[in-house]
Amino acid sequence: MERDSPSSASRPRALPGLGETALAAIDTHLRQRELRREDLYQRARRLRRGAQIAMTRLHADGSAGAGVAEIRRELADLSEWVRREARGDESLALDALQEAVEAVLLGAVVESTALPGPLELSVDPEPYLLGLGDLVGEIRRLALESLGRGDLDGAEARLRLMESLTASLLRFDTTRAIVQLKPKQDQARALLERTRGDVVMARWLARAGPSGGGASP
Repeated sequence: MERDSPSSASRPRALPGLGETALAAIDTHLRQRELRREDLYQRARRLRRGAQIAMTRLHADGSAGAGVAEIRRELADLSEWVRREARGDESLALDALQEAVEAVLLGAVVESTALPGPLELSVDPEPYLLGLGDLVGEIRRLALESLGRGDLDGAEARLRLMESLTASLLRFDTTRAIVQLKPKQDQARALLERTRGDVVMARWLARAGPSGGGASP
């Protein structure tokens, strides 16, 4: 039987490890991801800012037009870019996507057109539902603006839309690990009840008229 010579037996064995090629590839991957995250942050920041400006204008003068159309285009672009380039970093864009959804839906409400769904906006259901939840608060603002103008019929129409959207939100029951929808549902329900109370009070005051027993405004 052959035996190792004393000199070969005393040699240390080579330890397994990663080669330079693998280490360099990992380093490149991490650096590229850092660059993509920064790019994603900037894209999301621009979209969110644009959506906020669009909603402010919608409440100010009711004009959707080119502003909302641009937000809709940028929403689809960012959503598709995230799916293609930002795997693992989707959360960085979530706030911007849901706010853009909210702005586009608000534009549809102001223009009295059908609300587009997630497929039409090229956005995933999760940010769509969050944006839909926030839309309920924007419609409450529209209802209060109608009441401020003495437009009770307009306020009641907004209230009916709030009721419909809240019912739509409440049909979904999913874990918070998928989408943080429960807070939006609770908020929508609370805003709906407050708005219903405001409209009921306004209706009562309108029926009571100037001689309605000294009801407070």
